[in-house]
Amino acid sequence: MLRYFYENELVAINHEQPEDWEAAIWASGEGLKQKALITDQYIEDVIRDVHQYGPYIVIIPKVAMPHSSAESKGVLGTGIGLTIFPAPVSFQEDNPDKEAQLFFMLAAKNAEAHMNNIAGLSEMLMEEGLVEDLLGVKTMADFEMVMEKYDQKESRD
Repeated sequence: MLRYFYENELVAINHEQPEDWEAAIWASGEGLKQKALITDQYIEDVIRDVHQYGPYIVIIPKVAMPHSSAESKGVLGTGIGLTIFPAPVSFQEDNPDKEAQLFFMLAAKNAEAHMNNIAGLSEMLMEEGLVEDLLGVKTMADFEMVMEKYDQKESRD
């Protein structure tokens, strides 16, 4: 899946820290917006959902999966973008389990594609050491090294 992000130019390594989680979600949606997979409406829907339901998008410490429903009018296509921030972004004061530095923005035109995206991403994130390696990415060259490392692991398995 790392190669998917790379080949589709859906990796963003931000060198500026967002001021809060809302700004982080806006930044994490930029790649999908540039690829015409989502609109601002979708990003607004994600932010609204986090306000309404809490930080459900922080799926494990340091990893967020911003998404809204497939029925959102702001979804134009299916895809996942990866945004890496220089430091964790807090969703809940004094709760380090609700901080994220890796943002995987999901967009899907239907529920099946949405579930497939979540399953594929979840499987990738269970790969031992991957999250830690991604947290160390500061440049695209770093990302390429991580991608190659896990491509080699997959070919050995």
